[in-house]
Amino acid sequence: MSTISAPTAETSTLPAAPAVPDIAVDTAPPASPPPPPAPSSRPEPRRRTTALPQRPRFSAWSLSGTAITILAAISLGFVAQMTVLGSLSHARAQKVAYANFRAELAQATAPVSHFDASGKDALPEGVAVAVLSIPSIGVKEVVFEGTDSGVLIKGPGHRRDTVFPGQEGASVIMGRRAAFGGPFARLSDLNGGDKITVITGQGEQSYDVIGVRRTGEPQPSPLNAGEGRLTLVTADGGAYQPTDVLRVDAKLTSQTQETPRLAISSAILPHRDGVMEIDLMALVPLVLWGQLLVAAALTLTWVRHRLGPWHAWLIGLPVLSLLGILVAGQCAQLVPNLI
Repeated sequence: MSTISAPTAETSTLPAAPAVPDIAVDTAPPASPPPPPAPSSRPEPRRRTTALPQRPRFSAWSLSGTAITILAAISLGFVAQMTVLGSLSHARAQKVAYANFRAELAQATAPVSHFDASGKDALPEGVAVAVLSIPSIGVKEVVFEGTDSGVLIKGPGHRRDTVFPGQEGASVIMGRRAAFGGPFARLSDLNGGDKITVITGQGEQSYDVIGVRRTGEPQPSPLNAGEGRLTLVTADGGAYQPTDVLRVDAKLTSQTQETPRLAISSAILPHRDGVMEIDLMALVPLVLWGQLLVAAALTLTWVRHRLGPWHAWLIGLPVLSLLGILVAGQCAQLVPNLI
């Protein structure tokens, strides 16, 4: 009888069962949440909040306010042109003109007649023609050709329908009473016998004051052949408040110079060259500069609405200042030429 033996480890084909790890089971109850912190007796600091600047509203009030501000700036510019800036402009024009005229005298090219170098056309307005000296009232001014408001900004002007100083006949020089340096401010202080010297391209001419006269007072006697006379004209009354026209007559005491014919007669002398007249031609550039000023003002208002007042004035102040000075300068030419 046969017997069956048990299989050995070497002959067994079944794999061994894997070992099961020991898992610890937590049977403790879940942890409770931490208690809230006890309230502190010290109050919590308040947070600071920065409010954003509000954009200014665009309205009729802001537009009118800007317009009033610009109008005030133009008014101040006009006053400055008639006083401080005008005096500085006059001093600079005189300094430059005196240096140039001395050079022309040295080169014998200074004007001696009412015609230019070609001999066909009249001297242009604003050309220096003489140097006027009145020691008793401290006047030493370059005299320019022409007597309109624009010329008299630079200094006294020679009336173009009269002869040059030192020539035979009556010569007229007009100047301002107060504005733009006021070169003829003390003309009323002259007395009979005071000396006047005028240097032209024909040399030095000497005059003795005859007297001071106003509108309605007797005029000097007519000139005889070979005689010459100088008449200085300005406004009379308070500064910037003229009430009359002041004239000073002086008799030529030096030798009479050669007298060429006039280029412009009294009949065709422009109206703006007369006594106490204004230059209406200044309206053309005034309108142009005024339009630019209005456009700049509207742009400034828009920038103020979009970016705020500080940005607007930072950008617009230089532009408005320049345009305001230009507009004020043109307005000054609409003031009577003897003020």
